[in-house]
Amino acid sequence: MEQSPAAQRPTKRSLMSSLKEAASTTLGRSSSFKEDSYLTSHLKPAEIKALEDLKKMLSSSSSAPPSMWGIPLLGGDERADVVLLKFLRARDFGVAQTHAMLMRCAEWRSEFGADEVVEEELGFKELEGVVAYMHGWDRAGHPVCYNAYGVFKDREMYDRIFGDEEKLKRFLRWRVQVMERGVGLLQLKPGGINSIIQVTDLKDMPKRELRVASNQILSLFQDNYPEMVARKVFINVPWYFSILYSMVSPFLTERTKSKFVIAKGGNVAETLYKFIRPEYVPVQYGGLSRPGDLENGPPKPASEFTIKGGEKVNLEIDGIESGATITWDIVVGGWDVGYAAEYVPSAEGSYTIAVEKPRRIPATAEEPVHNVFTAREAGKMVLSIDNTSSRRRKVAAYRYFVRKPTV
Repeated sequence: MEQSPAAQRPTKRSLMSSLKEAASTTLGRSSSFKEDSYLTSHLKPAEIKALEDLKKMLSSSSSAPPSMWGIPLLGGDERADVVLLKFLRARDFGVAQTHAMLMRCAEWRSEFGADEVVEEELGFKELEGVVAYMHGWDRAGHPVCYNAYGVFKDREMYDRIFGDEEKLKRFLRWRVQVMERGVGLLQLKPGGINSIIQVTDLKDMPKRELRVASNQILSLFQDNYPEMVARKVFINVPWYFSILYSMVSPFLTERTKSKFVIAKGGNVAETLYKFIRPEYVPVQYGGLSRPGDLENGPPKPASEFTIKGGEKVNLEIDGIESGATITWDIVVGGWDVGYAAEYVPSAEGSYTIAVEKPRRIPATAEEPVHNVFTAREAGKMVLSIDNTSSRRRKVAAYRYFVRKPTV
């Protein structure tokens, strides 16, 4: 649809200034978490001594020294120090307590068949990519595991998965399988990526029904996967979270609780962007990553920016040739903004084209805007985000691809 001739239009912010702000806010919002070092040179003398004492205790044991995740704990493999330090930190470098924990974990892994569970078909296809799944990496390179139990508010689904003791055991086995796959993505070496990020979505989670399963999962992970989680982010936190937290808190160490980040509904994207780039954040959480996107290799990076309350932002994508096709994705955390897209030809006297008419995108929107436009003339695309009716600052991200015309 054609409109009045292109003219000088008020632009609240140019593309360049938006990118500059994105760079500065990315640095300013980066996670303050600093993963414990596994380099011997970074350890305190008392910690080095505890590590050596633990190795001596393992070597003097009458039973064969255990292996963890395919890593022999004795024999000089540098990865063994990483595993041993994880257990030591979980027990505040108490050697005897750590040794007991290690042996119990080795016994559990043997009885449970933890090394073989990754390859098992447990019949939970409907839960994959929904309830617990690995998806992308955070800004520091940690693999990210998402957990969402809202589907179990459906009683039929709940009974099908947790209806009896046998079903619960099978579910716990599946959840361990997901965790083992996450550990398999770690480097487990000094100076490497040695822990994951967990994001837990509490939206619609049936708190009472899942109490038994939640407690068993927490107990299993804390006893057998020490220091495997760098950060645990809770999103869509409901009003009753304090009650739920009081129930599980006794099962958690102070060290574990210190890693928690809490985000209420409406702050999901803003919280996740602090740790994870938007092209890796799933679309349902205000990101640009759709199911299956990461199977084809690393995604195209997105540009991040913020929209102040009462502000309208015009993002200009210049230098589009005649006959070129432009594809773009844009998302705003929490939405509830106005959005429009128009194409402004470069030639004087040409008409601006309304590619997407102004519309209101509600707060409930769970998909990024995605569109494609083929230019008949050289010009620029202008994407408008109108937040003038709100006082709340919002995070946003977008990316675009331009395919040049074929000759």
